[in-house]
Amino acid sequence: MQPELRLIPVIDLLQGQVVRGKGGDRAAYRPIVSALCQSSEPLTVARKLCGHCASQQLYVADLDALMGGSAQHALLHSLLLALPELELWLDAGFADAQGAAALIAALGEAGRRVVPIFASESLRSREALQACFADGGPAALSLDRRGSQRLDPAGCWDAPELWPQRVIVMTLERVGSGAGPDLATMAELRRKVPGATLIGAGGVRSGADLALAREAGADAWLVASALHDLQIPPARA
Repeated sequence: MQPELRLIPVIDLLQGQVVRGKGGDRAAYRPIVSALCQSSEPLTVARKLCGHCASQQLYVADLDALMGGSAQHALLHSLLLALPELELWLDAGFADAQGAAALIAALGEAGRRVVPIFASESLRSREALQACFADGGPAALSLDRRGSQRLDPAGCWDAPELWPQRVIVMTLERVGSGAGPDLATMAELRRKVPGATLIGAGGVRSGADLALAREAGADAWLVASALHDLQIPPARA
């Protein structure tokens, strides 16, 4: 019997609030309205989601940084201090390893618990891709696409020899859509990198979807909307 799929809860941060992601149209995101948590305050939402999933990992998309602004340093720091057991997976639009290192350094000692996410939509070059994972540190690569279009100026999708152990399969048009997970792409990548840890993102509607994602080769899945809409029951701690 296959083990259950591991859930990693997600919060999207925009101007100090948690917003609901849908379809990757970040400019249209609005403060979260949740059946799970009657708040859009980041620490409140983070605690609720992590408790619901029995997870000590939290994926954070800093939309201010992703949309060309400044990273929300103070907010990220406060989350790390308030949740001392948390491992924070952070996507802040890093173009290269130096950008991630600078942000993590600004977070001080708490930055040791940050896993930088290097996203194919943000990396500036193939050389930057290679440098991001050269030291074997705790980073992950996000392979981003919207529909049939790869968001990939650096050519990450076509360089599996440069991929790290952890790879996220991010299907942006399915985020918050309730359209179901992209199982075909997950299965394709599992065949390509059988030994990698593959994490899916987007489209999950229920526990049944999670089971199908596991069968397709996923080890974990990034989830937000299905949690806020109470479509996935609480995990056993």
